[in-house]
Amino acid sequence: QNLYDQPFLDLVFQAQSTHRQHFEANAIQVSTLLSIKTGKCPEDCKYCSQSARYDSKLEAEKRIAVDKVIREAKEAITSGSSRFCMGAAWRNPHERDMPYVLEMVKEVKALGLETCMTLGMLNQSQAERLKDAGLDYYNHNLDTSREYYPNVITTRSFDDRLDTIDYVRQAGMKVCSGGIVGLGENSKDRVGLLHELATMAIHPESVPINMLVPIEGTPLADVEKLDVTEWIRTIAVARIIMPKSYIRLSAGRESLSDSDQALAFMAGANS
Repeated sequence: QNLYDQPFLDLVFQAQSTHRQHFEANAIQVSTLLSIKTGKCPEDCKYCSQSARYDSKLEAEKRIAVDKVIREAKEAITSGSSRFCMGAAWRNPHERDMPYVLEMVKEVKALGLETCMTLGMLNQSQAERLKDAGLDYYNHNLDTSREYYPNVITTRSFDDRLDTIDYVRQAGMKVCSGGIVGLGENSKDRVGLLHELATMAIHPESVPINMLVPIEGTPLADVEKLDVTEWIRTIAVARIIMPKSYIRLSAGRESLSDSDQALAFMAGANS
C-alpha cells in the first residue's frame, strides 16, 4: 500500500529502475492468444462475454480443429510471438476433452513456440498430463482481491483458484496469474490482489494486469471507467514486488493512447 500511495512519478521511476536490474531495458515478450472454444461457459464472472448467463451477443463456437490452431500458431510466429496461449470457455476441462487438449499442446510445442493454456480449474492428474505433453505455462487469474472477489464471481471460490495454481506448480509448470482492474474495486483491492500474488511461495512467472473492457450485456457493462494512472500504479507495484516476473499488458491495452502504453512500459510492463 505504501508503494502504491507514493507520488506517481516516484513510483514509476522506482519500477523502471527495478525493471532494468532484471530485464533488458527495451525488450518486450509477445504472446498470441487464441480461443479454442468460445462461449457457453457455466461460470458467472460478471465481466465476461463468454458466460452463458449473460446476453452479450457473443456467438458461441464449439472447440476448433487442431489443424486450424496450428495454422494460427504459425501466423503467430510470423508476427513475432514467442508464446502461444490457448483458451477454452470451460469451468474445467472434461475428461473427454483431454486428448484434444494434449494433442494441441504437443503440436504447437513442435513448432518451437512456448505453450500456454487457460482451461478453467484443473485437478492434479490433469495438470500432470498437461506438463507431460509439454505445456510451459498455465494461466489462471485471481482477478481481484480475496475481499472483493465475491462481488465479481460466485460460481467458484477464491481458494478454488489457488488450488488450481498449486496443482500447476506441483506438476512443474510455470504459472501465469494476475487480475483485472476497473471492476468497481478500490485501491485496497488492487493492493490486495498484488499482495496475494507476491506472497505465493514462488511468484507467477507471468502476471497479466488487465484493464476491464466493459461488454454490453454483462453486469459490469456500465461500471465507471478507472483512471489509467491507477492501472499504471498497479503495474508499477507489480514490477517492484515481483521483480523477475513478466508483467503483461493484456485486455484493455487497445483502448490506450500511445503515450499511455509508453507509460505502462515505463512502469515495468514487458510482455
